[in-house]
Amino acid sequence: MTAKRWTQDVTEHSRALDLERGAFTLKDPKEIAASLKHSAEASKRRKTDPYRSAMSMLVFYINRAGKNLSEEDRARLDQAKDELRKAFGKPPAK
Repeated sequence: MTAKRWTQDVTEHSRALDLERGAFTLKDPKEIAASLKHSAEASKRRKTDPYRSAMSMLVFYINRAGKNLSEEDRARLDQAKDELRKAFGKPPAK
């Protein structure tokens, strides 16, 4: 594994969640949130509660993609964070 691809490796082989393929490329933020929620709740390997696992993976993806994310993609993924909070019955971010 090259140093440039370690993020991809973590995303694909994380022990925390078995992500659905293409979860972060879905066009609808609600679908991204639903996919992450399903993966987190189904995981038997996560080390924390499903909400934290799902949100951590989403934030990890956003942070590691960094400057390579278009403004449109970043906005879509930020909306997915809001949808994930709703899906788990958490209050909106301040």
